[in-house]
Amino acid sequence: MKARGDSAHPAAVIEHGSRVTLNFRLRLADGTVVDESAPGAPLTAVIGGGALVPGLEHPLLGLKAGELGHFELASLPDFGGAANGRVECLARAEFPPAMELEPGSVIALETPAGEEVLGLIVETSDSEVTVDFSHPLAGHALVFEVEILAVEPPAPKPD
Repeated sequence: MKARGDSAHPAAVIEHGSRVTLNFRLRLADGTVVDESAPGAPLTAVIGGGALVPGLEHPLLGLKAGELGHFELASLPDFGGAANGRVECLARAEFPPAMELEPGSVIALETPAGEEVLGLIVETSDSEVTVDFSHPLAGHALVFEVEILAVEPPAPKPD
């Protein structure tokens, strides 16, 4: 990633409420790329606005346009722990009879509130299906690399 300056706000430092434009790459510790900004399409987000989880926002605080960052992060609490109690045993009868339920498969289920959630099938039997609803990044160390392209100070608070 090549550093560039920001002529509109050359001294702006990233803080809560800043509007930040950045290129990024998020990798597992083994180098597997989990997510990244597309070439020529940087991410623009307001720090604290929810576009990034807090564990990825925190390392950005204090950086300025033109700076590069490389952050090695232990498992982020934003994704839950590896053993965070999100494993459930469900009755096999709750699934359509023709649905193939193989350990290692990812399935989409609907919550009582109507939201779709993904789960990883851990184990199956004739009567039960064990599903892990943990976030896919739960328990994983991550490497977060950024190139800060622009920083706009937080909007003034109304009086």
